[in-house]
Amino acid sequence: MSTLTEIPLTEIHPEIPPIKTTLTIEEIQSLLPHRYPFLLVDRIIDYVPGKSATGIKNVSINELFFQGHFPGRPIMPGVLIVEAIAQVGGIVLTQLPEAKGHLSLFAGIDGVRFRRPVVPGDQLVMTAELIVVKRKRFGKMHGKAEVNGKLVTEGELMFSLVDS
Repeated sequence: MSTLTEIPLTEIHPEIPPIKTTLTIEEIQSLLPHRYPFLLVDRIIDYVPGKSATGIKNVSINELFFQGHFPGRPIMPGVLIVEAIAQVGGIVLTQLPEAKGHLSLFAGIDGVRFRRPVVPGDQLVMTAELIVVKRKRFGKMHGKAEVNGKLVTEGELMFSLVDS
């Protein structure tokens, strides 16, 4: 009786580089067009090509939006939480062959729910999972954001790929 041992593909074909599953802020900036103050992802901590990504946003009292949302009771605006999730999804999209030479834009948001507030000092952990890409131009993702393992926001995000 023999047992099969799984050998990593990179040992069989060393010319194939291993898949990178984390991204630094510099690598994120090379993929996404967003910049301060609208880049809302600090790091990608897990990436599965063509499928999903998980990123983090360290929420600081120094964020510009806390000046007016709300004085004396700073809460991260829900629309920015959704945008942060979408940016994590953008990392997945930029790696798809059909997205080359295109910019991904919001096409719709369905069923988004806000469960609890996000405040300064929180670390937002956002996951975006690709559900479908249609006609190489439209698609849908499921996104969620958590703080300390507790769900704060979730919903479906639709996107459209447009010529850049």
